[in-house]
Amino acid sequence: MDNSASWAPRPALVAVGLIGALVALAGAFLYDDRTGEVLFAVAAVVLAALSAHGLLVRPRLAADADGVRVRTMHGEQRFSWPEAALSVRSNKRLGRESRTLEISAGDQLFVFGWLELGADPVDVLDVLSALRR
Repeated sequence: MDNSASWAPRPALVAVGLIGALVALAGAFLYDDRTGEVLFAVAAVVLAALSAHGLLVRPRLAADADGVRVRTMHGEQRFSWPEAALSVRSNKRLGRESRTLEISAGDQLFVFGWLELGADPVDVLDVLSALRR
C-alpha cells in the first residue's frame, strides 16, 4: 500500500458545474421574465462558486503516515493521528441514506460527503484507518 492518499471532487463533476453555470448565465440574458432572469443569475453565481471551490481547493483531504491534511479556502490545516478522531455518520432522509466522513480535531469539526471526496466516505475511512496504523 502507498504511504499517502488524497481525495478531491471529481473533475467531471466540476466541469458539469461550470457548464451549468454557463447555461444558467445564458438563461439570465435570454429569459424575458424579470423573476426568471434573477433565478438564472443566482443559479449561475452559485454553480460558478461551487465549481471554483472544487477547482481551487484541491486536494480537499490528504493523509500520510504523519496524519491528515484538510484544505479549506483559508488554507491547509494539519493534524497528527493522535489529534484526529475519524468517524462515518449515516443519515436517512426522504428514503435515501447518505454518509459523511467526520474528522474532529480539538475544537474543529470537518464534514465531508462524497461530492467533496470524490469517493464513498466509508472507503475513505478504510484507507485512513490503514494509514493510521
